[in-house]
Amino acid sequence: MTPSAHTYSAWTWQEPSEPEQLLLEERVAVLPGPGEIVVRNTMIALNPVDWKVIAASPDGWRPGHVPGVDGVGIVAEVGDGVGIPLGTRVAYHQGLGKPGSFAEYTTIDADCALVVPDGVSDESAAGIPCPGLTAWQALAKVPDMPNRDVLVTGAGGAVSLILMQLALRRNWRVWATASPVHRDRLLALGIAGMFDYRDEGWHAQLTVALGPRRLFAAFDTTNGAYARGLASLVGYNGHLVCIQDRLESPPMPPFTTALSLHEVALNSAHGHATAEDWREWRQAGAHLLAAVGIGALDLQQHIVTAFDDLPASLSALKHGRIKGKKILVRIEA
Repeated sequence: MTPSAHTYSAWTWQEPSEPEQLLLEERVAVLPGPGEIVVRNTMIALNPVDWKVIAASPDGWRPGHVPGVDGVGIVAEVGDGVGIPLGTRVAYHQGLGKPGSFAEYTTIDADCALVVPDGVSDESAAGIPCPGLTAWQALAKVPDMPNRDVLVTGAGGAVSLILMQLALRRNWRVWATASPVHRDRLLALGIAGMFDYRDEGWHAQLTVALGPRRLFAAFDTTNGAYARGLASLVGYNGHLVCIQDRLESPPMPPFTTALSLHEVALNSAHGHATAEDWREWRQAGAHLLAAVGIGALDLQQHIVTAFDDLPASLSALKHGRIKGKKILVRIEA
């Protein structure tokens, strides 16, 4: 039976609210348009952006909208002009303005589909689209110059964990902030040092550890205000990369360190990417998935919950009841 011949279940948004207010509804499946594929989801990955947009009122959302940006599943139907065979296993990051992954079926643009190689589990593949591609995009903002020092904040999170490993491959000395519970794991990856973000003196501690060197780049996963406070740690001609939020004004006086500011907005690809941008997107995703397949990329630990428990699982993520682990939602066949 094809998706166009039946109904399917989806968790839907009605108004700005808590995750527990999502409603489970039945939807009638529709045929994919040109360049689209229908994915029968097998695994949904929950991300902080999911609860953030559910609490807001995003442009274009109407009651009944299906949230969710990340999913893994099987290609169940293809539209005109699509070369992906039926039955292919794919991972994807869906645009916020489109019906999302919190459903048994999701229609996506084929451009954003990442083919999952054999040997990579659904659980591992689900941990790649949003955090992995965000880390890749953040790193791409900064020139690949060896023997530099960089800082990654919030290193206990999924994005930062991947970003640190990609940065290490550039032969950078990587410093991180995180909770002490993550120290042993992060040091085992090969970073130069870790600082407790709750310690008010960590800026000074990092400065001492750097000695005469300065940061070439700081990657912040917290917010714009926090990123602004990192600017003084970055040296001449360095880079400040905002993964959460953005800076509307320069954090340093003109003609001082000549700091370059960067914003990271993965979702913007769905409205502004060209065919070449999408090719690079898929190539980056393929490299990340291949690294996972050979054990060369360490991902955040995860727990798996049931589709019926999705709202409660998202609430647990929002309110910090599950820390340091990726929450995945399995959809039984």
